[in-house]
Amino acid sequence: MNATAIIPVKRFGAAKRRLLDAIDPPARAAIVKAMLADVLTATTACDAVERVIVVTGEGRAEKVALATSQRVRTPIEVMRDPDDAGHPEAATLGIVRAKALGAECALLLPGDCPLLDSAELHAALDRAAPGRVTVVPDRHGTGTNALILSPPDAIAPGFGAGSRERHVERAERRGLEAAVEELDSLALDLDTPDDLRELAEVLAAEPQRAPTTAAELARLGLP
Repeated sequence: MNATAIIPVKRFGAAKRRLLDAIDPPARAAIVKAMLADVLTATTACDAVERVIVVTGEGRAEKVALATSQRVRTPIEVMRDPDDAGHPEAATLGIVRAKALGAECALLLPGDCPLLDSAELHAALDRAAPGRVTVVPDRHGTGTNALILSPPDAIAPGFGAGSRERHVERAERRGLEAAVEELDSLALDLDTPDDLRELAEVLAAEPQRAPTTAAELARLGLP
C-alpha cells in the first residue's frame, strides 16, 4: 500500500535532553540533524512512500528536508509547527495534511532511527491494508517507533511511555485490526547514552547503514 510518511521533528535545542550527560547541546543538535538526513534518505528510497511531510518548528530541520528534496524524486513537504507542542500533536498535524492531500495510508516515522532500511519499510507497507493499524515497537518492546495507519486517522497517535499497548488498545476499541510488527531497522532510536553507544557500535561496523550519522559520530569522536 502506498503511504504518506509523516516525520515530526522537535526543535533541536529541546531534543534528546536525556543525552545531556553524554554530549553537549551543539553535538546533540549535530547528531539529530544527521539522523534526520539518513531517515529522509531511507524513506524517500522506498517506492511505497508517495510523499513525505516533515512537521517541525526547527529551521535547521527544514533546511535538511529541502536539501534532501533537491536530490530525490519523492516530494517532501515541510509543515511549520511554531508551537512545538509535542510528538503526538505534530503527528496529528501531519495526519490532517495527509488526509487533505487524499492519502489512504499514513506512515508515522521518527527522525531518530537512522538505521531505517527502505526495503524493510517497503515490506511492512506491502502488508498494510484498509482498517489495519501496524504498531512497530522500540527495542525495549514498550514504546512505539512507527505507526502505519489506514485510513490515516484510524487512531489518534499517543507516543511516549507505554505507547505500544496504548496504540493497540486504541485500534481494538475502534474495531480495527491491530498488528505489532518488529522491524529490526526501526528498533533502535536515540534517547539515552546507552542508545548512543549501541548506535555507534553498529555504525562502526556498518557505516553504510546510516552514512551521515556515522560521519557525524566519527567527527565528534563519539561515544
